[in-house]
Amino acid sequence: MAWIRVIDEEDATGRLSELYAEHAAPDTGAVDNILKVHSIAPGGLEAHLGVYSSAMRGTPTLRKADRELIAVVVSQLNGCHY
Repeated sequence: MAWIRVIDEEDATGRLSELYAEHAAPDTGAVDNILKVHSIAPGGLEAHLGVYSSAMRGTPTLRKADRELIAVVVSQLNGCHY
């Protein structure tokens, strides 16, 4: 299993802290690990969020539920365990 050093929420500063605040779970303040893997390079996190936003909001003719279903199927086909 790979190990990637990440910056936790309480240690984040600057732009990373801002991004974490924007994308943390409202009830716990926790940031998903899939986002935290980019914490060493906040620019990479911004790019990840841009791709996600484009994929999930860039097709206005599809309902959000349909986009989520497509993502689940693609992840399953790719053998994604996340």
